[in-house]
Amino acid sequence: MKDDRPLKSAFELAMERLKAQDREEGIEEKPLSDEQKEEITRLRQEAKAKLAELEILHRKNVAGTGGDPAKIAEAERNYQVDRERVVSRLESAIARVRSGG
Repeated sequence: MKDDRPLKSAFELAMERLKAQDREEGIEEKPLSDEQKEEITRLRQEAKAKLAELEILHRKNVAGTGGDPAKIAEAERNYQVDRERVVSRLESAIARVRSGG
């Protein structure tokens, strides 16, 4: 017997396993309200603006290093830390909105 269903990607299989695990643990996936969706959109827009600002400042900092590799590396590390902080705060804020808190 031939099965005409398309093969699932590793991502799709992983998501199915995670959803099954959530069901087993009693975690329900609730649809977001319009207010939650709007808040998440606002948070993402703010984070996108902050990341753009960080990139501009980073370019300015790199240009002001005079080509010193050590200063460029330090500016790059600081930039990455700042980016990770913004993304982490965004993820936390979105999780709070999703949980209704």
